[in-house]
Amino acid sequence: MTNKSSDGRRPMAANRKALHDYLVLERFEAGIALTGTEVKSCRAGRVQLREGFVDFRNGEAWLVGVHISAYSHGPRDSPPPERERKLLLSRREIDRLAGRAIVKGLTVVPLAMYAKGDRIKVEIALVQGKKLFDKREAERRKELDREAARAMAGERE
Repeated sequence: MTNKSSDGRRPMAANRKALHDYLVLERFEAGIALTGTEVKSCRAGRVQLREGFVDFRNGEAWLVGVHISAYSHGPRDSPPPERERKLLLSRREIDRLAGRAIVKGLTVVPLAMYAKGDRIKVEIALVQGKKLFDKREAERRKELDREAARAMAGERE
């Protein structure tokens, strides 16, 4: 049995820390240029997105700081785990993201990596850093929602 969501995605990695640290303004889906052994390693779930971000150079988008472990049955000369990988976005999307990322406090980070059909996609987001009090407020709101759900479940019984 595969771990498939309702829209045909098979999740490989998620960056839950980014959702805690940043306020998501916009989300995009991007393809990613990988080697064969990197694809196999991704499908095995050996990906870490936590330190990743998107860098814009020469009109191209590059995924930096994402760790894809070497495939265990691959050749010894496999690519380095921390290498920069090219993101496949349209020219319009690259220009829009690069222009908005220049604005103070905005950055582009990967939120998730998943398989869609036989392709591997990365969900990236334009984000703004949260202040400490924003994080506390979000945590407080989650706790109140949990308590309300528990109270509702208790009433049904």
